[in-house]
Amino acid sequence: MTAIFSALADPTRRGIMERLYVRGETRATSLAMPFRISMPAISRHLRVLEDARLIERRRMGRLHLIRARRAGLEEARRWMTHYAAAWDSALDALDELMRRDRDRATKEDR
Repeated sequence: MTAIFSALADPTRRGIMERLYVRGETRATSLAMPFRISMPAISRHLRVLEDARLIERRRMGRLHLIRARRAGLEEARRWMTHYAAAWDSALDALDELMRRDRDRATKEDR
């Protein structure tokens, strides 16, 4: 999970993931174009995404075809969903505590 969040912390890698989700399988050289970065730099970004299991690479001769692994984000989504529910519960409890405190202060002012 740390690898996933680390990989997605970089705006270039997030941009690569967006392009892959929108366009589907794409040549590695095509991924470099909108970012105006060198192929060695794009290769390093792809390696990080691959290590985080967010993308898959296949080779057809000299072509490197890259595609997003839809299951790659599933673990992070589950983690965020779990904690979002806990955060919502904690915030609801805080709201209730603040409401009670406000009501108590209003009664004391009367």
